[in-house]
Amino acid sequence: MLYQLHEFQRSILHPLTAWAQATAKTFTNPLSPLSLVPGAPRLAAGYELLYRLGKEYEKPAFDIKSVRSNGRDIPIVEQTVLEKPFCKLVRFKRYADDPETIKLLKDEPVVLVAAPLSGHHATLLRDTVRTLLQDHKVYVTDWIDARMVPVEEGAFHLSDYIYYIQEFIRHIGAENLHVISVCQPTVPVLAAISLMASAGEKTPRTMTMMGGPIDARKSPTAVNSLATNKSFEWFENNVIYTVPANYPGHGRRVYPGFLQHAGFVAMNPDRHLSSHYDFYLSLVEGDADDAEAHVRFYDEYNAVLDMAAEYYLDTIREVFQEFRLANGTWAIDGNPVRPQDIKSTALMTVEGELDDISGAGQTAAAHDLCAGIPKIRKQHLNAAHCGHYGIFSGRRWREEIYPQLRDFIRKYHQASATR
Repeated sequence: MLYQLHEFQRSILHPLTAWAQATAKTFTNPLSPLSLVPGAPRLAAGYELLYRLGKEYEKPAFDIKSVRSNGRDIPIVEQTVLEKPFCKLVRFKRYADDPETIKLLKDEPVVLVAAPLSGHHATLLRDTVRTLLQDHKVYVTDWIDARMVPVEEGAFHLSDYIYYIQEFIRHIGAENLHVISVCQPTVPVLAAISLMASAGEKTPRTMTMMGGPIDARKSPTAVNSLATNKSFEWFENNVIYTVPANYPGHGRRVYPGFLQHAGFVAMNPDRHLSSHYDFYLSLVEGDADDAEAHVRFYDEYNAVLDMAAEYYLDTIREVFQEFRLANGTWAIDGNPVRPQDIKSTALMTVEGELDDISGAGQTAAAHDLCAGIPKIRKQHLNAAHCGHYGIFSGRRWREEIYPQLRDFIRKYHQASATR
């Protein structure tokens, strides 16, 4: 019923937000007499803020048209190379027309970025992808909003995430592949590679895990506390709803994106309130750069997706309540998850000093679990003064974290090439 009420509220707000947007323009358009009204900038700013608070946010585009690589501007074309019911494997294909650049691009490492399936779209990693494209061939898991997947496609469990990752690794080719997982997928990605190693399959050259709950018992955050303070039945009975009739996934049980978004905002309400007020002041003062930065951030932050109920509940129970990976008690369809079986894949972990989503030590726990990887092939980076989003987006990501990640990948890529 809550989902239906949300949709009703959305339909009620749509005319209001459209009116607010149009009214804001009448107070700023120099051809409009209303732009000459005393206080017009304040009125326009108020209506623009009302519009942005009430509008619906669709999935943004990656919108990566080119990158600077090897001293040249390289065009980028986004391609879907493999499509599954709940995910698309997207490649960002780089193009060049001179032989020297083509050879340089061809010899660069291949990276698979496992994007989070935790409320936001994969486009949250736009800065991650754009930066990686300078020196790598890049593939990304682009997860599909569960409300858009017909019920006939079946359920989607945490184990299905693992199988998807394995299929993508095999499709790209594990032998010269480097896998990067950001936040939530660190757990299923480690499980996927562990199961491949146990089965005697080739595993990627490297795996990098960034800000994820490998062992959520360490330095628990507010996110971890919620999962442990509530019973599994509480989550099943209070946050799972059925997709209404106006979507392709009508009848599918999901954890709605609007609930996840409400949880994100509730973690730092003062910060968001201050940000919106600053946006209003920027509009009043004509500071277009600051206003545009606010719009870019919230266009991404407010765009959320629904998660399949099975996947969400599996994650709550197995990752945040029973800690099965860390405890060594996790099995997928009867096959035990044994990170210690990984031998040839190098491991890098990245944590942010100020991360309030995945606490200190949660990601680094992968080093003890992956006992079969020689210590010389392991690396850990603790990013000073860096919060959760800062480890994969923004200036610190580009200037401090990425260079070390690039060098780590290059080290084992070159070692592979010399064999």
